[in-house]
Amino acid sequence: MTKTFGFKFANGVIYAILSLFALITLLPFLYVIIVSFTDPTEYLSKPLIIIPEKWSLSSYKYILSTEMFIRSLGVSAFLAIVGSAFSIMVTSALSYSLSRKRFFGKKFFLVAILMTMLFNPGMIPNFLLVDSLGLMDTLWSLILPAITSAWYVFLMRNFYRELPDELEEAAKIDGCNDIGVFFRIMLPISLPAIAAFGLFFAVGFWNTYFNGVLYINSEELRPMQVVLQMMLIQASTSVADPSVAAMLQSEQMLPPETIKMAAVVVASVPIIMVYPFLQKYFVKGMLVGSVKG
Repeated sequence: MTKTFGFKFANGVIYAILSLFALITLLPFLYVIIVSFTDPTEYLSKPLIIIPEKWSLSSYKYILSTEMFIRSLGVSAFLAIVGSAFSIMVTSALSYSLSRKRFFGKKFFLVAILMTMLFNPGMIPNFLLVDSLGLMDTLWSLILPAITSAWYVFLMRNFYRELPDELEEAAKIDGCNDIGVFFRIMLPISLPAIAAFGLFFAVGFWNTYFNGVLYINSEELRPMQVVLQMMLIQASTSVADPSVAAMLQSEQMLPPETIKMAAVVVASVPIIMVYPFLQKYFVKGMLVGSVKG
């Protein structure tokens, strides 16, 4: 079918509008990167910077030499790595168990998990539960309450249900028990789903903020997002955490805004770098269990 001039013109207009919207969404990110590399003296002398005349790494050098921020990066990295590993194991094991026909009490557990999607107990019951378990002011208070998601459990359960029963039967003929079937057969097959959900868990743990405010009191256990928020508050008001105030004061008197922008870039780069390694699994992993095949 030959495309008419009007059809091509309409397509061109649509592409132009979509490209414009894409550019608009990219502008804030580009501005953050530009300001983070701008020389402090130029930033203080200009109200708006599009392309800086003088580039500088002073904000990055200061951020990476600050003990508090480096420590918060380590805390967030620990949460992303350890928390994601536990989340993947719990989610995949629970999903596989619920997908088996011989699992006793399966309906009860399915309803119990479904209830967590429909009814959220709220902040105070969660706080009391964490406090009663003795997890306050520990990193486990940031991992265990967010260790899995009912939505991911149901998606992975549907994926395991679609696998042929002959795989499990063949493995048991070869001498595997249920645990062996899970670790040797099911986990390798579910690698695309694990990669996709693992990325979601890692991003969630890396961006931990609210639970960090609720459950963490020690300065050395604060996640990176909590430290960044304190930096924003300190830059906009004279009353803030003394440790953060000391962090934002340097001998070079760097503008707080350039320090904040550099901190945002440093905080975003690690989790962005993970995506290319999981990209080949991402699309396939997002579709597993979402449709009945």
